[in-house]
Amino acid sequence: MDIFLTILGFLFMIIGLIGSFLPILPGPPLSWVGLLLLYLTDAIPDNWTFLGITLVIALLVFALDYVIPAIGAKRFGGTRAGMIGTTIGLIVGILAPIPGGIIIGPFVGALIGELSNKADSQTALKAAFGSFLGFITGTFIKFIVAIIYFGMFINLVWDYKNVIF
Repeated sequence: MDIFLTILGFLFMIIGLIGSFLPILPGPPLSWVGLLLLYLTDAIPDNWTFLGITLVIALLVFALDYVIPAIGAKRFGGTRAGMIGTTIGLIVGILAPIPGGIIIGPFVGALIGELSNKADSQTALKAAFGSFLGFITGTFIKFIVAIIYFGMFINLVWDYKNVIF
């Protein structure tokens, strides 16, 4: 059972890393589930304080992911249309077979969203930059947390490899 939980936890870690970039998946909370599954094995001693602190961090980052892009958009004069355009641009950028699509897509999406909101091109460009900057900041924070959780996961598995396997 320990091997199964470890493999399942590893899969959650990978999905959490992917979720750092995809707005559909909550990256850090999924990575936290991976840590939880590892701690549910008989091999790893319970540490509910550690799990509680990492859960609070994961949920805080999850909540901030909705606030940071809005702050970036508002600071640069963006609208809801720009934020929606950023999300659509990200999805198109991920699916498009062009290099850098994950970076270019959100910016172009925000620009199109702002232009569709009847903003002039200068205002739309500034607002698109704000939406894009907020999105990139939120994504970066989610990715860092997911990477740290993944590192903790690997470290625990390595320390207890003889007991798990």
